[in-house]
Amino acid sequence: GSGAFLWVMSLTPVHTYVAGVAVRMNCELNGVEPPVCVTDNLIGSEPEDFQVILLGDMFYDDALAASLHSWLDRCIKSQGTKVLIGDPGRTQFEDFSSTNVLRRLAQFELPESVREENYGLSCSSVWRYHPEL
Repeated sequence: GSGAFLWVMSLTPVHTYVAGVAVRMNCELNGVEPPVCVTDNLIGSEPEDFQVILLGDMFYDDALAASLHSWLDRCIKSQGTKVLIGDPGRTQFEDFSSTNVLRRLAQFELPESVREENYGLSCSSVWRYHPEL
């Protein structure tokens, strides 16, 4: 690609806005130029020249998870995109993670306040998604 690009999508416009602000703050704290943030739904669109796609907690719905798998496969196969996924172990993702297309890169314990908000989920992992593993 010709520059940094970030796609931000969440359940509500407020969550999407907060995610975009968090990315900008993180970039400022790390002395990195913030990416362009786009909030349009790109799932199902023609894959663009994305170097990296970062997904966080996007597998909360079976239909969304299925459409994500299909779109991510196309992005990887047509553009060589690297895909990293953060997920707290939701059922829809656990079904997917049992396949051979994911490799766990890291695991983090969630703080107690986050556990309470997320129905007892106790840890979150970062995975590399690669259908040709």
